[in-house]
Parts: sequence; C-alpha cells; structure tokens
Amino acid sequence: MSTSTLDFLGRRYVVGPTAEELLGRRREWMLWLPWAAMATIGILQYGFGSLAPALTERGWAPVNVFWLLALWTVCQAGAGFPVAFLRERGRIGPRSAMVAGAVLLLLGPLSLAQGSFPVAVAGYSVLSGTGAGLVYATCSSTVAKWFPERTAAKVSVATGAFAYGSVPFAVAYLFTVDGGPLVPMLVVSALVIFLVVFAAGVVLRDPPANWWPPEVDPREWALDGRRMSAVRQYSPREAMRTGVAPLMYLILFCASAVSLFDITFLATLGAHIDMPLVVVAAGTGLLLGTNGAGRALAIRVSDQVGRTRTLGWVLAGLGIGQLCLASAATTGSVAILLLASLLAGAGGGAFYPLFASLAREYFGDQSPGARQTHAAVYSAKAFGGVLGVGIAAIMVTEWSYPVVFMLACVLAIASGALCLKLRQPGRFLPGLPPRQVTP
Repeated sequence: MSTSTLDFLGRRYVVGPTAEELLGRRREWMLWLPWAAMATIGILQYGFGSLAPALTERGWAPVNVFWLLALWTVCQAGAGFPVAFLRERGRIGPRSAMVAGAVLLLLGPLSLAQGSFPVAVAGYSVLSGTGAGLVYATCSSTVAKWFPERTAAKVSVATGAFAYGSVPFAVAYLFTVDGGPLVPMLVVSALVIFLVVFAAGVVLRDPPANWWPPEVDPREWALDGRRMSAVRQYSPREAMRTGVAPLMYLILFCASAVSLFDITFLATLGAHIDMPLVVVAAGTGLLLGTNGAGRALAIRVSDQVGRTRTLGWVLAGLGIGQLCLASAATTGSVAILLLASLLAGAGGGAFYPLFASLAREYFGDQSPGARQTHAAVYSAKAFGGVLGVGIAAIMVTEWSYPVVFMLACVLAIASGALCLKLRQPGRFLPGLPPRQVTP
C-alpha cells in the first residue's frame, strides 16, 4: 500500500510499498548489481591506457590508438542524454537497456582482439562505447530511484566501481607488451563484461514514479537544514538559461579532459622514462583505485563542508597531481610518480559524483526534464575525451610530457577557480519565477 504526500516545496512523494513487496528482495540488490556492472564496464575506459603499448606493437600508429579511446568516450558520454530521455518517458526499461548494453559491450574487447583497426573503430569505439553509455546511465538512474533519501552517497558507490573495478585488468594488461597473451586476455575480458552486465540487467527494475521508502518520513527529510534542495524542477532549456548549467558544463569539460589524460597516458609515460614495469603497475593501481574510492569519500566530505567547496579542493588536488606528474616525467623519480598517481587519481574521479549531486540540488530530480539536465551536463565528458585523449596524443608527440602536464595543471586549477562562481539558481540568482512540481 502507498500514500502520496507533498513537502514544503511542492515535491511529490509516493511513500511505500516496501522494496521487499515490490522486488521480493531488499533494495540493496538495486545497488550492488549496478555496482558489479559498473565495475566491469570501466575496464574498457580505465584499462585502455595499459593496452595502448601492446596495440601499438601491432603497427597501429600511437595517435590513432589513442583516438580509439577518444571516440569511445564521445559515444559513452554522448549516450547519456538520449538514454535519460527514453528512460524518463518509459520507452526503455532498465532490463532492456542493460541487455542491449551487454551485447554491445561484448563487441569491444573482441574487436580489439582481431587486429583490424577499422573493425576496432566500429566495434570498440562506437558500439561498445554506446553500450557503456547505456549501462552507465541505467545503473546510475536505477540506484538514484531506489535510494532517493541517500542518492549522492549511493550513486557515488556505484560510479566509484567504474574506476577501481578495472584495476586487476588494467594491471594485467600491462604485461601484454613484448608478446604477452593479449588476445586471450581480451576474450576473457569480453566474456566477463557480458556475463556480469547481462546477469545484473535481468534482475534490475525501477520503482514506481516518485517512490519513497516507508521507513523515512519525506517531509522531515526535506526540512533537514543540512540538505540543499532545488527550488523548482528545471527543464534542460531552463537550466541553460540560468547560466549555471553552462558554467558546470565548462568546468566538467576541463576537469574530465585532465582526468582522462592521466588515466590514458600513465603507462606510456612509464615506458617513456624507462620506469620498471612493477612501478608502473603500482602507479596504475593507485591512480585507478583512488579515482574510484575517492568518489564516495568526496560525497561524505561535501555533506559536511558543502559541495562547491569540496569540488574546488578536489580540482586543486588534481592540479597538484599534474605538477607531480610533470616532475616525475622530468626526473624519473619513483616516489614522485607514486605520489602523483595518488593525487591525480583522487582528484580525477571525485568531481564526477559532486557534479551529479550539484545537478540534482540545483535543477531538481523529480521531473523528466530535470533528470535529463543531469545527463546533459555529464555529456561534457565527451568533449573532454576529445581534448584529453585525442588532441593530447598529438600534443605529447609534438611537445613533451612535462609541457603537456603543466598545461593540464593550468586547466585543472582554472576549473577549480570557476567553482567559486557556482550558485544555486532561483535562490541566489535572479531568474525564472518559482514553479512547483504538479502533484
């Protein structure tokens, strides 16, 4: 049985029935299944930098190899908005999205294994990139719907797995250089990704619209002074008119470009400065592990000190990480490289859930248009991939690693400074008149 209620901002909550009545199991299943799926699809993004040296040994031009990942990122991030549009209008459910994504993801490692560059572009970059976008958007939205009272914390757990879940595979890929078992490892990766995503997708379900767990009073929750809520539900067009959404888009573009540059080029940097493979493996584990684990930690910190302040600190840390990477590229210091991996990893992942939380708190999370705004902001990562992977590959070839890392430092620090200008629309800025959610 369910009851409908409104809070002081006019937001509607459908309280009950319990998750056990709806699912036949606890709602934690709707967290850990997406977590497992996210842990596997991240292999295709975060493990690619470790694969790059082995792929270039085939005779593929290094710049072309990195453009494979740049295009993959465009497809992955670009899929978010259309998936959100279809999901919010009931055109596609979590099960069908996940099953379709599993099939597309299977083609990614298999297309890299077969040795033809045009096939790799189609199979890995376009098809598996789109599949990863399907799964990422579906997992994030499903977790958010089942944990409406703890959305930021729970979504950060799931998205964190997108990075640290790839660590075993990314480290193993490093040993495919000089005749290692590249093709068998790619085939195994394809099977693991397909089976996990498919199995999770078969079980995933959405709760009823505006569902709320009956053990939490939504009106008391809404009155908690520590929690910022959007003053209205913004459509994507209205969010752009506030000027805040474009600023968030610009900041995310800059930050994602730097983060993607780090995770993509660490392995090639290690080879460039003749770093022992075991050190590169340790640095890769640190970079990717902290990239994922730092997401949940950043949300906890931001609950106490505020989202924008935490976001500024995170991006400052990312910038310092670039300075350390430039120093490691110049001196060949093992200690500095490991410190750089720690800083760049923590700063390069934590901003993603912070932006997702800010989008909900600034533009709302109940109307279809508001949820599409979240996906629109996230799509800045697509252009970040073009700059931080594709164009960066050309810059590294033409210039040097220290120079490009210094430019990345400037970009990260500038994006952190722009966070000072972020303000909640309608509360601190003049703009559109308040409009409540229609009961």
